[in-house]
Amino acid sequence: MITKKNPKQQLENYSKIFLQIGLALTLFVVYTLMEHKTYDRSDLKSLGQANMEDEMKEDIPIVLIQEVTPPPKDVPVLVEKIKIVEDEMKIEETIIESTETDEGEAIVINTDDIIEVEEEEELLEDIPFVLIENVPVYPGCKGNNTELKRCFTQKITAFFGKKFNTSLATELGLVPGKKKLFVMFKIDRTGKVSNVMARGPHPRLEKEVITVLTSLPRMTPGKQRGSPVGVSYSIPITFEVR
Repeated sequence: MITKKNPKQQLENYSKIFLQIGLALTLFVVYTLMEHKTYDRSDLKSLGQANMEDEMKEDIPIVLIQEVTPPPKDVPVLVEKIKIVEDEMKIEETIIESTETDEGEAIVINTDDIIEVEEEEELLEDIPFVLIENVPVYPGCKGNNTELKRCFTQKITAFFGKKFNTSLATELGLVPGKKKLFVMFKIDRTGKVSNVMARGPHPRLEKEVITVLTSLPRMTPGKQRGSPVGVSYSIPITFEVR
């Protein structure tokens, strides 16, 4: 095969170089167009013209200098005259006598009209039976304080055993055996029994105990420091259910 053209003069060998140069020129033209700034010429006309002459004008007021003349030296100075008026009103002086007592003078107090009254100490709280000075006296009890305490307990136990309905426990169907009742009451200042409280195995038994002890006879009230006081008394009562 015979070559028609000289290989050195073929443009196809330079096609890659021309392509790169063309891309570079295209990118440059695009970049230049993107960075180019344009302005609307119609907006330039609306700005108007700047007039600087009116702003430079300023009205400067004219100040007249006046001459000030000093006052004449012969003008008299007015001085206010003060008139002193004598006070014709007389003020009486008040003489305050001293209330201090001379240490050398003796003070005499008349004690004939002074009556010494002894106040009785009122004891409001109830005193337990074991701490009372003079125990309450059950009717028929005699002796000293220890004997009166022993007699009081015996009489209360005997009175309860006589008046208490022992068959009530059987009627209530309680289990056979020994039962305990805890009783508490108060002998007030008049010697009367009050505030009776009981705790037992059944409410009806408690009610029966309160009924019995409320019927105790009036006693001689207990005394503390010679004055009648309320005395609290408590006793456990044991009975047997058969």
